[in-house]
Amino acid sequence: MGIDIYEDFEEIRVKDVYIVDVFTDPTPVVLLEDTQGKMLPIYIGHLEALSIGNVIKNISPPRPMAHDLMINIFERLEVKIEGVLIDEKIDKIYYARLLLKKDNNVMQFDARPSDCIALALRVGAPIRVRKKVLESSEVEMSRFEGARVINIFG
Repeated sequence: MGIDIYEDFEEIRVKDVYIVDVFTDPTPVVLLEDTQGKMLPIYIGHLEALSIGNVIKNISPPRPMAHDLMINIFERLEVKIEGVLIDEKIDKIYYARLLLKKDNNVMQFDARPSDCIALALRVGAPIRVRKKVLESSEVEMSRFEGARVINIFG
């Protein structure tokens, strides 16, 4: 038996995508939630928010967005998304790895959490967060106090 690479990780779900108005600077946030209800907000770009929101709300744009295109390419090449690992937070920036499987070979790719989440949601792949990163989320959640939170999809 090899080392369990998921040992330090906890599987989470995507709660929703919001616009958080902090000091009149509207910023998209994807909110992740673990099984105990602990929240992890990750600030993301507007296009990634739209892409993640489309999947959550089951909206299909008339033309494939970048994440849809990647899924189509993976399927044609017979590459499976095994999952996502959000494993580091350095200077307020989250780091993630996309796990892809081809012919029983699992490959890891450094990627932004927002891109990983957008891809994983499209195929139902697990999203896991390193426990120590999840524990730091309580500080991040305190930043929402007094902020205006808008659900961008109604």
